[in-house]
Amino acid sequence: MTAAERTYGGRAVSDRLADRRRRFLDAALDEFSTKGYAASSVTSLCKAAGLSRRQFYELFADREDLLIAIYDEIQGGARLAVSEALSDNPSRDLRDLATTAMRAYISSVGTDPRRAEVSFVQVVGVSSRVEQHRIDGREEWVDFFVATMADVAARPPSDRQRHLANGFVGALTGLVHRWSSSDNPAPLGDIVDVLADILLAFTTL
Repeated sequence: MTAAERTYGGRAVSDRLADRRRRFLDAALDEFSTKGYAASSVTSLCKAAGLSRRQFYELFADREDLLIAIYDEIQGGARLAVSEALSDNPSRDLRDLATTAMRAYISSVGTDPRRAEVSFVQVVGVSSRVEQHRIDGREEWVDFFVATMADVAARPPSDRQRHLANGFVGALTGLVHRWSSSDNPAPLGDIVDVLADILLAFTTL
């Protein structure tokens, strides 16, 4: 029997570890988005999660590992949301597909200010390692939109499409962050329409 298959107190060790990891991720989302990553500590994160330092270091090497983990969860969840929304939409109308994609993205990231704060602010400039991870994550979105645009346009991807996708990702993150952090945000539909307009402009160029 492997360590992950062992039980303790009637629960599998793997389940206990997954539960602790979830509690640390939830604590990090709150802590990093309110106090800020720089003002947090392993001690404060453990207190927020209701867990010990030993339990923290069983799962993460340091705070940067935890920051990367919550960033990846947010970004991965957003890509999955967009992919599933497009898969569920049988339309081939470009406007409809662009609106579907943008609504799914904003609903995943922008409607929770904590997720937007971590994704667009707290992860920036932490260290060379985290910065490279953020840049790599941005490139994943570029790859995603290049592949999606090529599929919708029914033509092979090009270098030009990659440049356009880079510009679109910048516009997307900037608009969603500003909308999410606004004291008086515009209606969600308005932002979806603006982003759909930009995406369509890039897709058809």
